[in-house]
Amino acid sequence: MLTPMPTDDRLIALLAEKSVLFGEFTLASGRRSDFYVDARLSTMSPEGLRLIGEEGRGAIERAGWNVDAVGGLTMGADPIAYAIAYSSATTPRPLRAFSVRKAAKEHGTGKRVEGPFRKGDVVAVIEDVITTGGSAVSAIDAIRQEGGTVAGVLALLDREEGGVARIEAMGVAVLALARGSAVLAAARRR
Repeated sequence: MLTPMPTDDRLIALLAEKSVLFGEFTLASGRRSDFYVDARLSTMSPEGLRLIGEEGRGAIERAGWNVDAVGGLTMGADPIAYAIAYSSATTPRPLRAFSVRKAAKEHGTGKRVEGPFRKGDVVAVIEDVITTGGSAVSAIDAIRQEGGTVAGVLALLDREEGGVARIEAMGVAVLALARGSAVLAAARRR
């Protein structure tokens, strides 16, 4: 029987195995990179959903963020937020999940923040990969416009390229479950 790796090592191994791609890529920020982290390949896998849900919920609790809901810019944040909400279902404080659209719908309710988000909610903004921080900033702005309070940003991966500092400059704390340097080193060893 194999001894289970500590969760941090399992998360790094999962991301390195499933999500790191090498080549020439243009990132959402417009930057060029010789590697790309397609977090959805991990966050939408059965093992990833379980592991990331537990780790994300635990990180939020350890940070002392007393939040009502979790969510971020669709689509990268969605599976992470759903996994965290599911992981919290049997705890004393279940969390609701929501999604933030890039733009408000032009039909129906015309909302930008979808799901059971409520005005006055304290939330953790979820991000899959932070590079420049643009997606998290967009989600923070939308949540504040809808009457929510942001306790902090929880990222699956920080590429360590300045995005965390940009978010923190807005007065918002940031936690990352994995660092890009550790995941990239593990992927290169594969």
